[in-house]
Amino acid sequence: MDLSNLKPAKGSVKAVKRIGRGQGSGRGGTSTRGHKGAGSRSGTKKSLGYEGGQMPLVRRVPKFGFKNINRKEYKAINLLTIQNLADTHQLSVVSFETLQQYGLVSKNVLVKVLAKGELKAKVEVHAHGFSAAAVKAIEAAGGNVVKI
Repeated sequence: MDLSNLKPAKGSVKAVKRIGRGQGSGRGGTSTRGHKGAGSRSGTKKSLGYEGGQMPLVRRVPKFGFKNINRKEYKAINLLTIQNLADTHQLSVVSFETLQQYGLVSKNVLVKVLAKGELKAKVEVHAHGFSAAAVKAIEAAGGNVVKI
């Protein structure tokens, strides 16, 4: 086998519909455009979402809610995770760079520490946000909270 005798798989390529090539072709006359109206004439376009006069989906579906363009998305890190990090790597400071280094966050995320789990280690935690319960738990364990 070489490049000169390559062919597409059988049935994968269909013949193109040749429109407007006379009555004998089966697609002559109106050339699949129907009779009269804007769609039969040249230079017309159907608008995006046009459904042939039927009420378009975008108008049929109810709209509700609100999207806040100023919303800040945070990646949640629990106290349980911080405790595991402190235990396995003997850390006294858990910073954003540390979390990045151990693959818990990517570089373009904001980190918020939440209070799920129990913290026993005395750790200084650097993050973009903290829940009130997390701050209480960190300080109760003798740690420190630093907001980035």
